[in-house]
Amino acid sequence: MSLFDDLSRFLESRLDEFLRANPHLELRALEDQLRGQEEDALRLLGDLKRREKQLEDGILETATDIQQWHARVAKAKAANRQDLVGPAQEREAALLRQGNHLWGQLKGVKERIEQTKNLQQQVALKRQEVKTKIAQAAATAKTTPEATPDWGTTGWNQMPYNSYRAVDPLDESFRQWEAEEELNELKRQMGKK
Repeated sequence: MSLFDDLSRFLESRLDEFLRANPHLELRALEDQLRGQEEDALRLLGDLKRREKQLEDGILETATDIQQWHARVAKAKAANRQDLVGPAQEREAALLRQGNHLWGQLKGVKERIEQTKNLQQQVALKRQEVKTKIAQAAATAKTTPEATPDWGTTGWNQMPYNSYRAVDPLDESFRQWEAEEELNELKRQMGKK
């Protein structure tokens, strides 16, 4: 086991403990996850719609080519050009196979579009339910008086901590407090001597 794996497991377990201790944040995390899934579904839906349009265009183009080669087959038969009839019929048959293949792909894409729409709607509904639960939890929290502020959760909705900042006010406050503690300890020790 590597140090990274150990650290990763430790952080995951701490996050799980933290979320269990703060269920409202677990709801927020779930909402974030659902929002991401909804965005992914919408992005996939856009990709599928573009693919649907490409396939429809390809089918129309293939249909036009089939009509052209069907007319050429008829023309070659009428002129009794057997040297052109066979190859023209082969080309028409190849285009028909291509059209069928494109049609099958279009049918599959349309099914995926419907599935993705249903999934997106389900995720949106679930996200709305979670938002309602968050609002209920917030309303309950407002009516329940707390003796002390919930210091463990105030940073959840803030931007991620950037360790590269020049000055971190919280870190500076702790450093100052720790220095005062050390100074007071030194004074106590000097007073005993």
